[in-house]
Amino acid sequence: MRIDQLTETMRFRLRSIDALRGMAIAGVVVFHLVWNLEFAGLLPVALSDNPMWLMFGRTLAGTFMLLVGVSLALAHGNKFHWGPFCRRITVVLVAALTITAATRLAFADKFIYFGILHAIVAASVLAAAFVRLPPLISVSAGVVTLSLPLLISDQIFNSRWLAWIGFAESPPPSNDYVPIFPWVGLTLIGLGLAKSCIARGYDALLAKTEPTGRIMITLGWLGRHSLSIYLIHQPILLPVVLGGARLLE
Repeated sequence: MRIDQLTETMRFRLRSIDALRGMAIAGVVVFHLVWNLEFAGLLPVALSDNPMWLMFGRTLAGTFMLLVGVSLALAHGNKFHWGPFCRRITVVLVAALTITAATRLAFADKFIYFGILHAIVAASVLAAAFVRLPPLISVSAGVVTLSLPLLISDQIFNSRWLAWIGFAESPPPSNDYVPIFPWVGLTLIGLGLAKSCIARGYDALLAKTEPTGRIMITLGWLGRHSLSIYLIHQPILLPVVLGGARLLE
């Protein structure tokens, strides 16, 4: 069973949620394509330090983190399904560790020690404790999680062993850095808001009125296969871009 099918047997999938995840993974592919072009020296201008471009990347990460909470609410309802949850977390954890190992070999000084997949694993585990709690508690915890990095920072957290928490004054460089604080806050907020909507029957209403056009179906497919796309797109794109750069030399 694929990772994106694990929740399908528990309740029902919302095509709109899959489509939103599909838009996010498509944005990730575009973001990494541009990063590859800049890395290969094929862009006339540098975008890596452009505030708007950085905001685009953070918006993509935030969308994924928010959807982790929404998906938890949709998948588990009032009864937590430990079997599918543990299988899903195991798959994502293995993928995260693979990303760490691969980037350690490819980008030794900026390898991914705690990126989006690591954050998804951590957020899923932490948010699981809130699935059976009232939505307001989850949202409140999310707001606190988002706010704490604005109040707490210390150089003791600057090493890679602690920077993943999110309180580092100057975290070690990484090509993808998504620490627990503040990012897990979005997952908790997404969980609380989704639970509130489900309690009011909005999920069932949305399921009956979702659009079925070609674009929505395509985006939904991308969303259902987002983990696979995330894992394979860079190993394909980067060699192609670097190879093209060598041909143009």
